[in-house]
Amino acid sequence: MDSPAFDLAFEPAYGRAVPVAPGIERVTANNPGPFTFFGTNSYIVGSSSVAVIDPGPEDEAHFQALMAALAGRAVTHIFVSHTHRDHSPLAKRLQAATGAVTVGQGPHRPARPLRDGEINPFSESSDLSFVPDITLSDGETLSGDGWALTAVLTPGHTANHAAFALAGRDILFSGDHVMAWSTSIVAPPDGSMADYMESLYRLIAREDRLLLPGHGGPVTEPSSFLRALKAHRLKREQAVLARVQAGDSGIAEMVKVIYRDTDPKLHGAAALSVLAHIEDLMERGMIAADGPPSLAATYRPATPK
Repeated sequence: MDSPAFDLAFEPAYGRAVPVAPGIERVTANNPGPFTFFGTNSYIVGSSSVAVIDPGPEDEAHFQALMAALAGRAVTHIFVSHTHRDHSPLAKRLQAATGAVTVGQGPHRPARPLRDGEINPFSESSDLSFVPDITLSDGETLSGDGWALTAVLTPGHTANHAAFALAGRDILFSGDHVMAWSTSIVAPPDGSMADYMESLYRLIAREDRLLLPGHGGPVTEPSSFLRALKAHRLKREQAVLARVQAGDSGIAEMVKVIYRDTDPKLHGAAALSVLAHIEDLMERGMIAADGPPSLAATYRPATPK
């Protein structure tokens, strides 16, 4: 299955600030993993008075690295792209140390309510304590010393995911919605594939020249990369539909075929991605089940009306 040209080249430079564009520095937390790559990127935007985007996990070394990188500069705003524990928890300590206001789309919430008997597999990854001082609506802008950031709401990875556009620069801080090194996991009930695809189409229409993600290096050719990412997701959707039409009735069966070249350790996450596609396909009347979609449900092609 064709994929975008993912870029795995990245030097995290733990413990120090790395300039990535004029007036923008990146400090990467040392929290590598299968979903975080080399770690979470925190960004410092501005000069004498700055904003911090995605302060990161509650980690002492990362906190100290951020404070050293700020080096006496005033911090007026702390922006949070979404409320996973690798992005938002350090906002509390950073706010206490700097007096900055916190900014985000809102507190953590699922894309849909939990169904009877359903367990949220990513509940421990969610930061339920973060409530922003300022809740941004789509298109709302906050400004500081030489910078202005506009909220571009991008639900999908989480319901409260937001990207932030740097005014006048065609630079978008894309959080976990779009990353150069990998696709983003979309796992119900926190995530929604329908929402994710709609948000992806929004970014395609924007035509930014540079994306700075929450993990890994920049997306330097956003137009072609986003279109390839869209094609990849649509091919994955068609693969799920094809497996159901071929007689696969369970998600585990589908994963074994669709993700046969993927490390089996990631098959649990892959199953959630397939579920996200199935929820969308059922909503559009292309797949049917005897009950609501779930990891354990039995699926079949929908009967044409």
